[in-house]
Amino acid sequence: MKKLVVLSGAGISAESGISTFRDNGGLWDNFRIEDVATPEAWQRNQELVLDFYNQRRKQAATVKPNAAHYALVELEKDFDVTIITQNVDNLHEIAGSSNVIHLHGELFKSRSTKNPDLVYEMSSWELKTGDLCELGSQLRPHIVWFGEEVPMMEIAMEVTEEADIFVVVGTSLAVYPAAGLVHYVGAGKPIYIIDPAKPDISLKSNMTFIQEKATTGMEILIKNITNK
Repeated sequence: MKKLVVLSGAGISAESGISTFRDNGGLWDNFRIEDVATPEAWQRNQELVLDFYNQRRKQAATVKPNAAHYALVELEKDFDVTIITQNVDNLHEIAGSSNVIHLHGELFKSRSTKNPDLVYEMSSWELKTGDLCELGSQLRPHIVWFGEEVPMMEIAMEVTEEADIFVVVGTSLAVYPAAGLVHYVGAGKPIYIIDPAKPDISLKSNMTFIQEKATTGMEILIKNITNK
């Protein structure tokens, strides 16, 4: 069974109703990155950071996977599928994808500020000051903030190197280091890029651009790679 590796981004979640980082009128519009998504922001104002992610979590809990998420699950019938996602929501898992690597953390998990290996599933959307890990330290969102290392990146690179087919869906390939994964795809292995706006990336002979939103683009992809 061929190995299909998918890099997914905000565009796939946007069709379920989750605001993307660059959306006008979205949650991010009211906040500066420096105030809610950096280690320095956490040191300055834990209450603000906790509330920001509480609101993101509360909104994410109301949405459902869309046809693009389910299409990736369907592909598991024909391929060994691994999803590397830049998204922090859990829509891939809710849809039924069985192998998901989260590069930027997981919104519905918290972790210890004392020991980053202590990660906890959250039972509700709210994380408050005074919520402690088993070591007695404050819990923080299990999110990779700007300026922090991406701990799953090395695993993602190894998985990408093993891909027989590499698919990019819903990401403009503008956020590094995730965008650099395309350079780890083996020579001559097909790369499909699904995005309404063609990413600013040097064209290679093994790249196919599908300039559609995620749901429509996934339908086209399935026809291309499964002959269905």
